[in-house]
Amino acid sequence: MSRREAETELAAIERLHGRIVCWGEPLYPSALAAVEDAPPVLTVLGRPEMLPQLLSAPIVAVVGARNASANGRRLARELAAELGENGIVVVSGLARGIDAAAHLGALEKGSIAVVAGGVDIVYPEENRALHEALARDGAILAELPLGTEPQARHFPRRNRIISGIALGIVVVEAAAKSGSLITARFALEQGREVFAVPGSPLDPRSRGANDLLRNGATLTENAADILAQLGPLLQGRPPAHETTPEIAAAQPRLPLRPAAPREMPAASAPVGEDAALELIIEKLSPTPVAVDELVRQCQLSAAAVATLLLELELAGRVERHPGNLVSLR
Repeated sequence: MSRREAETELAAIERLHGRIVCWGEPLYPSALAAVEDAPPVLTVLGRPEMLPQLLSAPIVAVVGARNASANGRRLARELAAELGENGIVVVSGLARGIDAAAHLGALEKGSIAVVAGGVDIVYPEENRALHEALARDGAILAELPLGTEPQARHFPRRNRIISGIALGIVVVEAAAKSGSLITARFALEQGREVFAVPGSPLDPRSRGANDLLRNGATLTENAADILAQLGPLLQGRPPAHETTPEIAAAQPRLPLRPAAPREMPAASAPVGEDAALELIIEKLSPTPVAVDELVRQCQLSAAAVATLLLELELAGRVERHPGNLVSLR
């Protein structure tokens, strides 16, 4: 990159109210700095006054399937929220499914997204509102220049940053061959703790996590399981909502954006019947889930969900359970 190109890039980053963080600077995450192939430069979006706290706090990664079930998404969101309540910042990859659920759960206390393209590129498009919320109330990191569109080869390198920045990684629903398992492999190579949420052996989305458990990952049902295992690593680390004089001194001198009201991702646009049916099937699993939870996650009317579930039940694909619960057969 020429000097002129570098100056153009820096000016564009500043217009986004972002900044460049180089290896060795106080703001560069210390856990990531210790990784053998740590990126020499990171582009970071986020409110300047919050970045020192987020990047120096204890961090845990929560990752999993893009086509996650309703139960998986709910568990990821609740896990992330519980970790946040205990001063842990949650990092994930801003993908649909488990990643998005984890970011939403942790956003109030602190969440970081590591993306596979430029920090200014929204991918997937359905997470645009979440991308904006993270840039405003959390942080977005990338090692690639602005304007870089995500490509398949970028995701494994993105994954090694997710694991490298964290003390441990939690896998919630992952197929036998998935990007989440690549992240778990990086975590093992980097000496990080690996946690996995057990799932039904009937659900292909649980095979990867169950395999991790067979190979020594810590069985995880709630945040207490994670905190107990990480206890020694958390001693002496400032929580996400606490800053030290040393951290405060490292704050970047960039213009502050005016605070904006928190906005959660907007509801999806209306979908056709076939698309709605596929959406419901994606969120179902052999583990029963409440119909109300399906309505909330699918963002469809209760009447539409009831009609589609009846259609699936008549086709022999859905089983009903007491307490208004349903599951895949």
